[in-house]
Amino acid sequence: MIILAAVDEKNGMMFNHRRQTQDRVLRLHILDMTKGSRLWVNHYTKTQFADADAPRLQVCDDFLREAAPGEYCFVEDTAVAPYEKRIEKIILFRWNRTYPADFYFDINVSASVWKRAETEEFSGSSHERITKEVYVRE
Repeated sequence: MIILAAVDEKNGMMFNHRRQTQDRVLRLHILDMTKGSRLWVNHYTKTQFADADAPRLQVCDDFLREAAPGEYCFVEDTAVAPYEKRIEKIILFRWNRTYPADFYFDINVSASVWKRAETEEFSGSSHERITKEVYVRE
């Protein structure tokens, strides 16, 4: 499976059970990037994709267990470390700022298991710069 997550500079994802921020352009980028594939989300994340193509959006609170190889999983409020052995690729979208956080992305992409394969920057609707980092297994 391929993990997608939006994180701040310190890998923060949520604060007080709420996403730190959201960005309309990032959602469109994710939908475009995942065309032709399933995009797995849980019920919390589904609200961000209310206008998405319903047949390809797979909603399941246990989505990290259900996703097949090559399928995308957008993670906001779920720990991914327990599933690390099943993860083929990690794509982080960095907000390029630090927000208050109490829930963090829990895989160390700097570890020897992961190698940054690609970096891309683009402008969002609420963030001047979003950095997309793609990590693959070494």
